[in-house]
Amino acid sequence: MTSGAPGPVAEPPSPPPPPASVYNIANLLTMVRILLVPLFVWLLLKDTTAWRLGAFAVFAAASVTDKIDGDLARKRNLVTDFGKIADPIADKALTGAALVALSVLGQLWWWVTIAILVREIGITLLRFVVIRYGVIPASKGGKLKTTLQILAIGLYVLPLPGFLQPVAWVTMAAALIVTVVTGVDYLFHAWRLRRSALGR
Repeated sequence: MTSGAPGPVAEPPSPPPPPASVYNIANLLTMVRILLVPLFVWLLLKDTTAWRLGAFAVFAAASVTDKIDGDLARKRNLVTDFGKIADPIADKALTGAALVALSVLGQLWWWVTIAILVREIGITLLRFVVIRYGVIPASKGGKLKTTLQILAIGLYVLPLPGFLQPVAWVTMAAALIVTVVTGVDYLFHAWRLRRSALGR
């Protein structure tokens, strides 16, 4: 005999969270990082021990905001289209300006700066070109590349004593190698993504 008691009522699905406002703390930190770039370059080009320590402090602070704004955006659902575009621009503006300034000062070979900038700008443009076929996710190699670049630039900015200079050279060499290798890897990913989307 069937009971007349009603069965459990399914709860209606909860509505999706509203889209994050572009005016949020994560995007604010990204903008602060962009605004710190000219200050950092100005301090670095002064090229004295005191000014370089100031430049290092600004560079370190700007680099830390990159980690903080990404964590905040993910944890608090503050990811916006503006942030997706502005965040990589801020990163590349900071590292690119640092590399160019170091080459202007004669402390970093121009070919190293050009190789890294061509890779960074080229892969950024490639992402936009293949976005119709899909998104190329950030790889572990890409994250290692960013870490090595920041570490190498920081060592070059610091007024290190002569016996510690080889540490900066080795770190920059490692950053350059990983930058080029991951760039080639992204090219293969883009080629496979396009081939898969076109069914070839």
